[in-house]
Amino acid sequence: MALALDGLLPWYLTMPVAILGAAVFGAAWAFIPGWLQAYRGSHVVITTIMFNFIASAMMVYLLVNVLRPAGRMSPETRTFLDGGTLPKLGWLLDWFGLSIGAAPFNLSFLIALAAAVAVWLLIWRTRLGYEIRTTGISPSAAIYAGMPYGRLVVVAMLISGALAGLMALNVVMGDSQRLQVEFVGGAGFVGIAVSLMGRSHPVGIVIASILFGVLYQGGAELAFWFPTISRDLIVVIQGLVILFTGALEHMFRPALVALFAPRGARAPA
Repeated sequence: MALALDGLLPWYLTMPVAILGAAVFGAAWAFIPGWLQAYRGSHVVITTIMFNFIASAMMVYLLVNVLRPAGRMSPETRTFLDGGTLPKLGWLLDWFGLSIGAAPFNLSFLIALAAAVAVWLLIWRTRLGYEIRTTGISPSAAIYAGMPYGRLVVVAMLISGALAGLMALNVVMGDSQRLQVEFVGGAGFVGIAVSLMGRSHPVGIVIASILFGVLYQGGAELAFWFPTISRDLIVVIQGLVILFTGALEHMFRPALVALFAPRGARAPA
């Protein structure tokens, strides 16, 4: 989308078109896995992983045979013009006396914050959000209460796919400013870790994503300036963060619940 309009429109007109296109395509790609889970009982993790391989193969075909500029060997598009790139926001941090160097801090950060607020309003302030939360916690309770289980699963997958599509804005239009093979490699697994650490709440996810972004970008800078520091060390730090904030949660929960429980309350047997 940005590749077709970057020379015709300024970024503030290209960006809404790119946002809409990314959200619509992401939702459409998530529709079939959501429908299969809702009405055929297929496991959504398995079907989405299979669809990832299909999407990867399609992207390679398009970059090699359709979008690659003539005379170039690397499977990628040309670099976007100014109309297809998102403006940097480094000047925003300069107001607070902060410097992030060459980090690709751009307008997609504000788009992500707006998406987090929209998700919070939807999930915690609407009837649809209440039904989605009920279905996620206990499908049997949702069905018993008369909620349309199949429709809710499909709607949740459509929203998830749209948000996943928006994630590509930062990588394509903000960072590399071109479309490359496997430009979102590993993003899904990092998203699972961020969601786990953020307790699946928009506020926690924003904080966790900033932490992981700092670790990722800071690790890249450290590996560049200090060759003795490997990128694997950043992966180890991320793993430890996940371990102590997520996996070990249930180890300390009983003791904390007993400590802060009202006096005279009994723990369930």
